[in-house]
Amino acid sequence: MPATELPEAASSERDDEDPRTTIRAPRAEDGAAVLNLIERCPPLDQNSAYCYLLQCSQFADTSAIAEMGGKIVGFISGHRLPNDPDSLFIWQVAVAEEARGQGLGREMMLGILRRPTSTGFTHLLATATDDNTSSKGMFQSLANVLDTNMGQSLLFDQNIHFAGAHESEILLTIGPFSAQTEKGRTAA
Repeated sequence: MPATELPEAASSERDDEDPRTTIRAPRAEDGAAVLNLIERCPPLDQNSAYCYLLQCSQFADTSAIAEMGGKIVGFISGHRLPNDPDSLFIWQVAVAEEARGQGLGREMMLGILRRPTSTGFTHLLATATDDNTSSKGMFQSLANVLDTNMGQSLLFDQNIHFAGAHESEILLTIGPFSAQTEKGRTAA
């Protein structure tokens, strides 16, 4: 696979009148707005306000916020796996209804991969329930842009791990790729 370069990241400057979507790293003060966004995005599992404060502060390098007109319309939480530092695990992706269908989830993930702190990632991992076709489609779209494959395998079984209270979670594995590559771009 020839080396290619990721496009420039979206502007990170805030302008409450600007209708463009910008992608940036989260800050602790975004925690309450992220919780509000998650509440508006069923069937996402809701975590505590404290959890989102931690994600927005302690995991800011591997998470993303999307803003449109000064309003948070997207959030991704992710982290580098301690036992596999070449892998980025995406925990949760939320996109407000008014911003859906524009590839925003994929663009937030690419925004994370473009960061200097993302050097060394060769795989992206996430989970989705088997019937979550929109999430699986988004991750497949990312694999296509990165010119790599997406594999699927059972990670957490409905009966064994969730005692029947939650659907099975399927592990989606995208890679290998270079954090500095994207299909259709030529390296300098």
